[in-house]
This record gives sequence, C-alpha cells and structure tokens, in this order.
Amino acid sequence: MSKKEPRVLVAELAGELTPRLDAIAASMSHLTYEKIDFYRSMVVGPEDLHASMRLNVGHILRHLTDHTSTGVDLVGPTETGRKRALQNAPLPEVLRAYRLGFRHFWEQLLDVAREKGGDAPDALLDCASHIWELADVYSSALTDAYRSTCAERMVETDRRRSALVSELIDGPTLSSETVWEVARMLDFPFQGRFLVVVAEARAGGEPPLPGLDRRLRALDVGHAWRAQPGAEIGVLSCPPRQPVEEVLEAVRAVATGRVGVSPLYERLDQTSRALRYAQVAEQSLAAGGAAVRQLDDTPLTELVMNNLETTQRAVQRILGGVLSLSEDDRTTLLATARAWLEAHGSAAEAGRRLYCHQNTVRYRMHRLEEFLRGPLDDPKIVAELSMALDAVGTFPMLLDAGGPLPVSPGPVGTAAGR
Repeated sequence: MSKKEPRVLVAELAGELTPRLDAIAASMSHLTYEKIDFYRSMVVGPEDLHASMRLNVGHILRHLTDHTSTGVDLVGPTETGRKRALQNAPLPEVLRAYRLGFRHFWEQLLDVAREKGGDAPDALLDCASHIWELADVYSSALTDAYRSTCAERMVETDRRRSALVSELIDGPTLSSETVWEVARMLDFPFQGRFLVVVAEARAGGEPPLPGLDRRLRALDVGHAWRAQPGAEIGVLSCPPRQPVEEVLEAVRAVATGRVGVSPLYERLDQTSRALRYAQVAEQSLAAGGAAVRQLDDTPLTELVMNNLETTQRAVQRILGGVLSLSEDDRTTLLATARAWLEAHGSAAEAGRRLYCHQNTVRYRMHRLEEFLRGPLDDPKIVAELSMALDAVGTFPMLLDAGGPLPVSPGPVGTAAGR
C-alpha cells in the first residue's frame, strides 16, 4: 500500500474537524474572552465573535480539505478586519485574538492527528509551515482591510466635518437648532471660545499649516476645516481659560504663507462674522511671506472692514498730502501724530515716547497741520486724524491709494470640499 502525501493526510484531518466547526468556533470565542480584556468589554458581542470565528475557521478547513488548492480565500479575514475597524476595536487586540485562534486550531489538528496515529502526526508536521504561513496571510489580509476601512472612515469623517464647517461659515441664515446640531456633530460647545483661521493655500497642494493638528491636540483645542480655492478655513474650539496667545503661537510655528485669525468669539452662530475678520486679516498681509495676523474686534475695525473702499477714500482726503511725501517723512510725521494723540496732545509726553525734544514734536505737528483740512485745535480735525491713523494702523494697504484691498468673500458653501 503506497504512502499518502502529507497534504492528503492533512486534508483528511481537516475533514474530520469540519463537523466540529461550531464547537471549535465556540471554544475559540471562549478563549478570546478569557485571555483578552478588550473583548470582555462587549464591544464585540458573543454572537458576533462566534460568527467571525466560524467564518474564518470554515474557510481554513475548506482550504486544507482541498489538498490540490493553491489559492487562499481571504473573505473571512477581510470581513473581520473591516467589521472590527467599524467597531473601533484596537488592531493589536484583534490580531492577538487571531493568533490565539490559530494556535487553538493547530492544537485541534494535532489532537486529531495523534488520535489517528500512523503517519498523520508526521504529515501534519510536514505541513506545519504551510499552515502557519496561512496564519500570516490571514493576519495580513485582516490588517489591510482594517487599515483600509480606517482610512475610508477618516476621509468620510473629514468630508462630513468639512460640510458642517461650511454650514457654519455660510452665514446667519442657520437656525439656532441647526447650529446646536452642528456643534454636537463637531463635538464643539454651542457657547465657548472660538477662533476662525484662514490660511493661504500653497502651490502644489501642500498643506498651508503642516503639523498644526498635532499642536492643537496637545493644547486640547478642537478643530474642523474646510478647503476652498485659495485658502483653508478652520474653526477652532479653545478650552476655557486657554490663553489665545498659545493657540496663535501654534499657528505661527507652522505657517507657510499668510494666515488670518479672527477675534475670539463666544457663540458658534457668530462664525460667519468671525470668518470675515479672518479673511481680511489674511488678505491684509504682504504677499509672498509667511505671517499670522489677528484683527481686534473694535467698532472702528468693523466699520472700516465693511467699508474699505469708502475708508480708503476718506484716508486719502485726510492724509493725502502726508502720504505724498517721501517714505521717511511720511513715517516720521505719522509716528509723531500717533504719539501725540496717545499723549492726549502733550508735546512733552509725546517727546518722551519718541525719545526726542518736545519742541521737535511741536515742529512736526505744525508741519503735519499744513496737510490737514484744518487746525489741530479743532476737535473735528483731531477726530478725523485719529480715525485715519487707526484705519491705516489696522489696514496698512489703505496708505496706498491704488493698492489692492481685501475683497469680500464669495459664497463659501459652493467651494470644493477638503
């Protein structure tokens, strides 16, 4: 009588185990619950785990029973990997359960081989490498499916959060109920401490704020983003008593282009208004460099921001003569005027601030007066000068009569998603 090939003998052993499939799956499930703490949390229920064990063992038995088979059916591990990813089961624990299961399956084969006797134990040992290679193939397929599913979920989550940010920044038409629901889905409070960040998009699709996510997580700052042509928009939820400067420093540390930041605001339904501040702050920075600017929420800032062209015309009417001077003369006169106003009209105090004699301040103010629309003892003229200086201090581009002004944002909701 000719000796059987090892694969044929192992196929017979697998055939003897096939009727015991349910019992093997049950014992594997029990072993998994006994040895691995995570599974006792019942995230993966008993019926779910038993079905998964049965599916995988069934495929292995069919593969081993057909001793002529060269291919491996990976439906079992692929389905398990995908399902466990959707359940947020930790991958190391899932793989550990797989290793326990294979070891138990091997022990079942070994017991049957010993019972059968003869050449069966040696045949099983001859095929051991094939069986354990099968375990590696199954584990790799599970890992690939798990990671692929996680990646898909991340993309889907990012798209969903991007759509939610779009709802917030699209404007005041949202009802309070809608904003409350958006806040819940973003895991943001409705009332808290928020910032809007607008980061200039980089050429080649490179992220404008690389590594910011990690820095914000370290500060416990929640964040959600929306990409649109030319910029990325983020809504940041800062913890109570979190110094805003720490958040700004995190943004500065990674900025690769112009970045505008809104003033701090307290209600999520104010996001569309805050966006306007952040956009104007970004657009008011010099092109080509990396810088971060935050606008203050003052009545003048809001007035100027909403009427930039009108404000520019007013600045030219008030300071036009000064702005036509050389840069050095213009800078000197404007700096002296700011110091004089801050000193409430005291030449001596302004001189101390500017490190010059009070008579020098008086001379410069008399010279400035020649370019104004009236004398500086007229409160209206002083008010005009103060407004113009505040405006150009906040928006330096107003100094240039022909310079580009920040433009009003278009309908953000129509932009492409991140």
